Parts: sequence; C-alpha cells; structure tokens
Amino acid sequence: MSTIPSFGLGTFRLQGQVVIDSVRNGLELGYRAIDTAQIYGNEAEVGEAITASGVPRQDLFLTTKIWVDNYAPDKLVPSLEESLAKLRTDSVDLTLIHWPAPNNGVPLEAFMKALADAKEKGLTRQIGISNFNIELTKQAIAAVGKDAIATNQIELSPYLQSRKLVEFLQSEGIHVTSYMTLAYGKVLGDPVLATIAERRHATVAQVALAWALQLGYSVIPSSTRRENLASNLLAQTLHLTDEDMAQIAALERNGREVNPDGLAPTWD
Repeated sequence: MSTIPSFGLGTFRLQGQVVIDSVRNGLELGYRAIDTAQIYGNEAEVGEAITASGVPRQDLFLTTKIWVDNYAPDKLVPSLEESLAKLRTDSVDLTLIHWPAPNNGVPLEAFMKALADAKEKGLTRQIGISNFNIELTKQAIAAVGKDAIATNQIELSPYLQSRKLVEFLQSEGIHVTSYMTLAYGKVLGDPVLATIAERRHATVAQVALAWALQLGYSVIPSSTRRENLASNLLAQTLHLTDEDMAQIAALERNGREVNPDGLAPTWD
C-alpha cells in the first residue's frame, strides 16, 4: 500500500501485553494500518502481535516515528533499522519525524535529508512529519520537496481544529493525519456531539471520528477494549450532514492536549 489509509490503529501509551492484545484485536476486526513510534516503547510488542496474527505484511500499513535523540544524520538510519528489527519487517510504509524539537541541536534540513536517505535505502516507503507548524513545514519542503512529504500528523479534535495549518497543508498537497481526535476522551461528554450522535444513531466517538474523516483527514484512534475498537471502525460508514459539520466546527476552543516543552513548535 502506498497511499495513507484513512483509518488506523493508534498505540500511544499502550505497553506490554496491553498493546499486544489491542493490535491482535484490531487486526482480527479488520484494521490494517497500525501507528507506533520509537518513544512508545512498544515496537517489539507490535511486531510480535502482527507476526502472530498471520495477516500478510503486504496487507498492512505500518507507521513509526523517529525520536528526537535519533535525529543526527549518523543516528537516524541505524535507529530506524533497530525499529524494523523490533517490528520484524524489512521496511515500514511510513516514517515520521516525531517532533520538530527546534532547539535539540540537529538542523531541520539535516534530519529531513537523513529521513529521505532512509527512504532511498528502502527502509521506508514514504516519509513525513508530525507536529510541525506552517513555518517548519515550509522548511521541511525546502529540504526534501513537498512531494516527498506524505503527511503531517497533528493533534486535531473538535476542540482543536487548527484550520490555518490544515489549509496550508492541503494547499501544498500534504495529507493531514489527525491524532487525539477524541481529545483524550474529553469530547465524549460534549452535549453538542451527544445530540448529533443521538440523531444519527451513533456513538459520540463515531461522530468525532466521522467529522475528521469527512474533512479528508486520516484518523488513528486507540483503544484497549475490543468493543470500542469495533465501534470506532463504524465511523467510516457514518455520514454527517452539513448542519452536523457546522455544529462541530463551532466547538473550536484551541483545546490543545499535547504541547511538550522543547519539542513543540510555536503553534499557528
């Protein structure tokens, strides 16, 4: 697979047997895209679950992310090779720079070129970025060309819609991947979303995910519960009306959940 699937399974914060079970359940239910990262400390478990599942590697879309400690050009490729060994695969489908980490001592151009080098070596089919603002995305484009950047994976939810950044990415033809689409579960208690969910005979989680999908984003929700993994998948067939979408658009409140010091950029 080359294009980025619209629906995937996130593994952030899932460790040990919990992530093995989540990935196993997800694959059994029909998920075929799995998102992990070096810093999650679960690549080996994800690899174990995939191997045990018997799902052919060519049917899967695997994403990992390079951690900031590995941005130096002499470290990036070896760190990805280590990730591949843990994931038990010769290559991943997508590798992202996890955070721009503007002051970590490695120039953006250097780590973007090292990432492009990893692609040249066949370690990853596509490359991209995560948590980049407009200015840093422009610098990444200058380093490797916009056609090389498959996606910018960013925090997006009904409470954090980042319209300026999204508009820029779409104008450059860079796909948007939404993480934290449920805002750590905070949107699940939202009365507006609850009303829409009732109207559409859906769950609030399905409504929030369907909102992101209808805007053209990919989503990667995670869950430790099989019934939630199954339920989330149904967001793909839920159609929201223009009125529903307008009501969700009005929920914007700059509700950012993830903003680590030293790693995050200045947001647009």
